[in-house]
Amino acid sequence: MITAQIVKQCLEELTAISKVEFCMQDTGGSLFAMTQGAEISETEVVTQFARSAVDSQIMGNRYLLKIMDEEEPAYILTAIGSGDYTLMIAKIAASEIRNLMTAYKEKYDRTNFFQNVLLDNMLLVDIHNRSKKLHIDFSVPRAIILVELDEETDTIATELLSGIFTSRNGDYLTEVDRNSVIIIKALDSLEDYEKVDEAAKVAVEMLNTEAMIKARAAYGTIVPDLKSISKSYKEARMSMDVGKIFYAGKQVISYNELGIGRLIYQLPSNLCNVFINEVFGDNVPDDLDNETLATINAFFDNSLNVSETSRKLFIHRNTLVYRIEKLQKSTGLDIRVFDDALTFKISLMVMNYLRYLENKN
Repeated sequence: MITAQIVKQCLEELTAISKVEFCMQDTGGSLFAMTQGAEISETEVVTQFARSAVDSQIMGNRYLLKIMDEEEPAYILTAIGSGDYTLMIAKIAASEIRNLMTAYKEKYDRTNFFQNVLLDNMLLVDIHNRSKKLHIDFSVPRAIILVELDEETDTIATELLSGIFTSRNGDYLTEVDRNSVIIIKALDSLEDYEKVDEAAKVAVEMLNTEAMIKARAAYGTIVPDLKSISKSYKEARMSMDVGKIFYAGKQVISYNELGIGRLIYQLPSNLCNVFINEVFGDNVPDDLDNETLATINAFFDNSLNVSETSRKLFIHRNTLVYRIEKLQKSTGLDIRVFDDALTFKISLMVMNYLRYLENKN
């Protein structure tokens, strides 16, 4: 619902323009918001007026108006002054606050609706009915972009992203935890993955550069309607986990491009342990230093080409060969041979996955 700070800011702006002071109380007389020069109306006066059948009342130099919420009085607004001018300003203020309440309530309802849809907490008929009531098109292709933050700064992130991903474009933002923002991206077709990827990159770049928030994004497949966005959300969540385990250098991960990481992620841990023991026996290389890992990754990135790898690493060819042969002695695998290189690459990924499971547990 609308906050007292928002209402106070609105009333202060009206006071600065009109010179009319305002006080807003709930139907029990408790203060909700007030401008600097106003005084609180007596509790008994407010409660009696709230129970009365009239919508406005004049008491000396005070104009009292009811602010309704679904045909029930929610707040009492008092404008301090006299004459038709004060009454006119009071009516403008009451109208402005009603509009703000409606907007914030609709925003809350939409957030609540999308959270329930994403978490599979709604029946299909309820999704149809609620989306119609909230003016959300049911049959628009959409994809979920999950933006994960390193810190609990999702309020700042949401404010920034809401400037790009707006409901006018059919996009919506929501959250399911304190470390992530979910972008429900509307699209023109079921094949518009280039647009999804661009949107994810824009979101990450904006948070990294403008808010100095470390962020990464993952997105699921494009689905044809609202009832299926929970599927895209699960895919985006899985992509985020797989990306953190196997593709830590990537800021944007697509569910359609998880590669062998998707396969390993779905393997049971006992099968992974059997594989590692089969490959390395008692010589599991679980404590490789950064230099060795950098050498291995560069060698793989350069298609097992010794000359190209040594050039990229700015080391002599013989130094690279020495490191590879040292690795061969400790593991029994010569990564200059394709089969051994493939086995070693998969083994490193499996070990990363096992570490992830261990830390998670």
